[in-house]
Amino acid sequence: MKQILINEHLIGTKVCVVENGELVEFWVERCNQNKLVGNIYKGKVVNVLKGMQAAFVDIGLERNAFLFSGDTLVDTSELADGMVEERKLKLKAGDSVLCQVVKDEFGTKGARITMNISLPGRVVVMMPNLDYVGVSKKIVCEEKRKELADYVESIKPNGYGFILRTEAEHSSLEEIKLEMEELVDKYKKIKKDYLYAEPYSLVYKEEELIERSVRDMLRGDVDRVIVDNESVYDRLKDAFPFLTDKNPDLFELYTGNENIISFYGLDTQIDKLLKRKVVLKNGAYIIIDRTEALTVIDVNTGKYVGDKNLEETVFKTNMIATEEIAKQLRLRNIGGIIVVDFIDMDNEEHRQKVLEALSTHLKKDRIKTTVMGMTHLGLVELTRKKTRSMLESVMLQTCPYCNGDAYVYSDDHVIVKIRDALVELFNTADPPAVRLTVNPQVFSKMFALRYLAKECATDWKGKRIYVIADQMMHIEKFKLDPERNMILSLPDSAKLLY
Repeated sequence: MKQILINEHLIGTKVCVVENGELVEFWVERCNQNKLVGNIYKGKVVNVLKGMQAAFVDIGLERNAFLFSGDTLVDTSELADGMVEERKLKLKAGDSVLCQVVKDEFGTKGARITMNISLPGRVVVMMPNLDYVGVSKKIVCEEKRKELADYVESIKPNGYGFILRTEAEHSSLEEIKLEMEELVDKYKKIKKDYLYAEPYSLVYKEEELIERSVRDMLRGDVDRVIVDNESVYDRLKDAFPFLTDKNPDLFELYTGNENIISFYGLDTQIDKLLKRKVVLKNGAYIIIDRTEALTVIDVNTGKYVGDKNLEETVFKTNMIATEEIAKQLRLRNIGGIIVVDFIDMDNEEHRQKVLEALSTHLKKDRIKTTVMGMTHLGLVELTRKKTRSMLESVMLQTCPYCNGDAYVYSDDHVIVKIRDALVELFNTADPPAVRLTVNPQVFSKMFALRYLAKECATDWKGKRIYVIADQMMHIEKFKLDPERNMILSLPDSAKLLY
C-alpha cells in the first residue's frame, strides 16, 4: 500500500510518501522559509558577463540572480533533433526580463533563473515559449505515446509547447484538455501582470508544498492522501476534481489527537535521515558526509563478514548499498556532485553489476540523476539536479557547542518535538500543570514567535504549562514534569506558556 501523508504543523508542512510503512520520500518546508523555485519575476539585467555568456539579474532579492545564455529564450529555428545549439546572450544592462527561478539560493550564491518559463500541471507541463510536444520517457508504449502526442498537437494553441507527464498515460483526454486550457489561461494572466508590474517584483508565486506534493507525487499507485487539517482537506478536494471523481475516497481526513507522523510510526525514520551513519539490512553501513563542494558516501562492510570469500562479501555489500544510496539521495534531497566510495572489487563483472544496480534504483527518483561511471578505485561520480534546499539545511542548525564543526537539531524542530510530547502527555496522564525545562535559545524562540499559542488556546485550554530556561540543558533536549499540585515552587526564570 502506498500513501501520501500531509502534516501541517506549527512550524510549517511535512509531506511523507510511505510504501508499506516505509518512508520513501520526505519533504519539509518552514512557514518562514523563503521559497523561490518556480516563482516568476519581472527582473532587470544589472550587468552582462560576455566572457561567461551570462548575466546577473535583479529580481528584488538580497543577491542578484544568475542567468546563463542557455536559459534565455529559445528560438524554434535553433531546434535540431530536440537540441538547442549554443547561442549568444542577446541582453544588455537595463533590460527587463520575465524570468523564473529554477534553483534556490545556496550559501553565498544567488538563485539561478531562466527565461524559458514552464508551468507544471499534474498531467502536462506547459512551455509557452517553445512550440513543441513531448512525451515522458516513462510512458513506454509507442502506440500510447503517439496517441497522446497527436491529441495534444491537434488541440494546443500555436506557439505553445507541452510535455505529457507520466500520469497522462492513465488520464482521460478530457482531463488533459482541461489542464492545458487552465495552464494557458494562467500564462496569459502572468504576461498581463508582467506588463503592469514594477521592476524587481514577483509576478507569479509557485504553489505551496501541499499542492506541489499532490501534483507531482500522486500517481496511479497511490491508495490514499491523508491530511490532518480540515481546510487543507477541503482545498485538495476542490483543486483536483478529476481525482475525486475517479476515487471519492482518495483524500482522507485524519482526526486523531496524536501527531499524524507519530501515529503512522515515521518519527524514527525521519530522525535517521539526519544521521551520518545508515545501517544496511546485512549489518554493513554507509556514511554520508556533506562538504562545501560535494557529498561523499562511503560504503563499509561493518558487522557483515559473509559466508563464502572476500570478493563475494564485498560484492553483496556493494549491491545492497546501491538501493540504500538511491533511497537516501531521494529522502534527503541531496543534490549537486555526489561521490560514492564503494568497497574495492577486483572482478570486472561485479563492478559492472553494481553500476547497473545503482542506475536501476536511481530510476525511481523523480529528480534527474546521472551516473558518470566507476574509477579503478571503486569511486562512482553522480550528478543530481539541485533545485530546493537539502533536508538537513531545513531541520538542522550549526552546533553552538563546537564552534560550527557539526550540526544539531534546529530550534524549530525541537519545538515540534516538544509539542508532540505534550500532546502525548495530555492524552495519557492528563495533568493539570506541567513544568517544561528547555535550553534558553529554545525558550526565547518559543515565546518570540508564539509557538504553541494555538494549542494553548484550544486543545490545552485550562492547562498550565510553565517553561523554564536552563543553561545546562542541551539545545536538543527538554524535560517534561507533570504536576498534580496547582501550587508549585518555581524558579524566577519560569514563564507561563500563554
